Amino acid sequence: MTAPSTFGLSTEARNLHWLLSNLVEEVPGVHSVTVVSSDGLMLLSSDPGHHEAKLAGPSDGPKGSSADLATIVSGIGSLTVGAAKLMDGGGVKQTMVAMDEGSVFVMSISDGSLLGVHATPDCDMSVVAYHMALFVGRAGHVLTPELRSELRKSMESAL
Repeated sequence: MTAPSTFGLSTEARNLHWLLSNLVEEVPGVHSVTVVSSDGLMLLSSDPGHHEAKLAGPSDGPKGSSADLATIVSGIGSLTVGAAKLMDGGGVKQTMVAMDEGSVFVMSISDGSLLGVHATPDCDMSVVAYHMALFVGRAGHVLTPELRSELRKSMESAL
């Protein structure tokens, strides 16, 4: 899989790509990031080519691709929404899974999309959550149905 080109994308789509790349590059301990639509399709991902070179070690990331992280994020999101309904807990804002060799964070975006982050086990969880909240705050109001469609098409063309 190759990273989708931002050439020819709208300003909003290019800005979201930039925000996502910035999250990976600027937050210590973050391996990869993805945005998944409410129906489980990957809309954005950190540059898979950049991270594939790091996948030699068993703790460096999901086994093969950004699609793996998107699948994990979608599943965690679905599970936690179901749990919240069963417990009358209201909406799910954030989920964090801490493992021996890493962490996965999932945060809701206003339109039902999800932001997912895979990070190192020694990352500063509060810093990761803070930067995720910044992304959600900036992305939530621009992630319109039209932009989701544009992002979905750009991901499909990258395959």
